[in-house]
Amino acid sequence: MKKIIQLSLILILACSASYSQTIPNNGFENWISMGSYNNVDSWSTLNDMTSTASTYTCVKGTPGNVGSAYIKLTTKTVIGMGVMPGIAFSGEFDYATMQPTSGFAISTRPQSLSGKWQYMASGSDQGFIAVALTKWNFSTMMRDTVAFTYHDLQGMVMSWGSFNIPLNYMNGDDPDSCFIVLSASSAYGAAAVPNSYLYVDDLNFNGTVLGISEREFANNITVSPNPSKDIITVTLPEFSEKFFSYKIIDLQGKTILNVENLKVNSTFQIDINTLAKGNYMLNIYTPSVISSKRITKQ
Repeated sequence: MKKIIQLSLILILACSASYSQTIPNNGFENWISMGSYNNVDSWSTLNDMTSTASTYTCVKGTPGNVGSAYIKLTTKTVIGMGVMPGIAFSGEFDYATMQPTSGFAISTRPQSLSGKWQYMASGSDQGFIAVALTKWNFSTMMRDTVAFTYHDLQGMVMSWGSFNIPLNYMNGDDPDSCFIVLSASSAYGAAAVPNSYLYVDDLNFNGTVLGISEREFANNITVSPNPSKDIITVTLPEFSEKFFSYKIIDLQGKTILNVENLKVNSTFQIDINTLAKGNYMLNIYTPSVISSKRITKQ
């Protein structure tokens, strides 16, 4: 079901708000009996679709690493449907359109998503975890992306381990909605392979990223030329910290370039000659501010 995975990368940025301020059912303790199977409360999976073949890509695991339960996502071959990924969405999912329709409400700006996991991919498969924070724009009548992350699952983790995935902020706004995708398969839209799995427990948001001050900081950052074929010159406003870092991130959330602990200099250059043509985010990190600028490689 490559279509499902591709939509999860794009449409998480267009979800409406609902639910609570914290991650709903973040410990996966609450499950709803559907008779012959269980659905995890406040999350959407493919179980209702695959139940006609008595096959389930999401089941309740016990005991939890924290608490009494956890979520087990396993990619399986389903009769009449083909290979179906083990995937869960934090909200509602429309099976007719294969589009997520809602996330959960949030007004804070967390630094990262943490939790416990186990995972293993079959063959060339690879799972991922994606998060998007968005805000409704009443001028455009569309959702603006406030922050996102897309973390592919490298290697394997065969026993419970901890993870902490940072969020990449695009602006200084406060979000109003969040959407999380947990997938055992198909990082970057690749074909899913049966028996890949991802187990997750105890999801939490951590820390706080400053908001409006970032917008003021970002407004005084200049990037030129932009678009560019090779070298861009970045000019920063004055700030008190002695060091800063930067990342170039593609629009799927993958870090392309990561340079850390640079001494503060009001102007520096970046060679983007090796980047593929397209749009990217340049994130500037100081101890107190994270700011982003969109750049275009010609």
